[in-house]
Amino acid sequence: MATIAATAAPAEVKRAGVVARRRRRYYWFVVPALVVVGAVIVFPWLFTVWMSAFDWKIGSAAHFVGLDNYTGLVSNRRFLEAVGRTFYFTALAVAAPLVLGTVAALIFHRQFPWRGVLRGAFIMPMMATPVAVALVWTMMFHPQQGVLNYLLSLVGLPPSQWVYSPTLVIPSLVMVEVWHWTPLVMLIVLGGMAALPTEPYESARLDGASEWQLFRYITLPLVAPFLFVAGVIRTIDALKTFDTIYVITSGGPGTASETINLYLYLQAFAFYNIGNASAVVVIFFTIVLALALVLLHLRERTRWT
Repeated sequence: MATIAATAAPAEVKRAGVVARRRRRYYWFVVPALVVVGAVIVFPWLFTVWMSAFDWKIGSAAHFVGLDNYTGLVSNRRFLEAVGRTFYFTALAVAAPLVLGTVAALIFHRQFPWRGVLRGAFIMPMMATPVAVALVWTMMFHPQQGVLNYLLSLVGLPPSQWVYSPTLVIPSLVMVEVWHWTPLVMLIVLGGMAALPTEPYESARLDGASEWQLFRYITLPLVAPFLFVAGVIRTIDALKTFDTIYVITSGGPGTASETINLYLYLQAFAFYNIGNASAVVVIFFTIVLALALVLLHLRERTRWT
């Protein structure tokens, strides 16, 4: 027994040495990643928070003002209206693709001729860049030469002002988002439907269930987790939408389509008010982070049945 213990002890020491060397090597792989994350994410964020405490315009000296930039935004009517438009735009740009994407997934889940070709054509808008999409829709929205008003005239409807109307500009911009990102929702839901079991459907059909009942009581509950994931992705993406709105309207007419991102851009690059723009960034980041955490919390707490 003593001989066995004597031979086992050096083996344990050797294994401990190997583990220690592997840990040291492990840090050499982790440290570069931490440095990159700190340089790209942590430092810019801390620097933005620091700038938000100053009254700083490009070309002039910075003056420490503490929380004055934040209190000024709370009483700034233009900023508050931009926040309201952002949530209004986000709500429409999330709800519509979720509904239409689910309908499209139900259609393409069935077997019919040319399904693969039509499905490939349906997802093509998602592959285009937002700026290219915005330029195409800008021409389509033109009151005199746009194809949308021409289509309205074919069915006897009067022309619309689309993005040139203060009341229609947000719904018109949502149309662009729906056309661009409904295929993404369709792909997510379609992937979930492809993994659904067939036994519940067979049992329900034997009991005489209709197509609506199959969708309402079987398909929808089973694909709800996938819809939730699509909703989280679309919510965060819609909140951050900038390029489409900027190219089509630049926040107009007037400020009717000015969201938080447009307001931030103008403060930073049109008025050169870096301190105020930094405060907007901090508030906007807090809004996005809080909403993402709430959605993820709901995702974890929900019992999918």
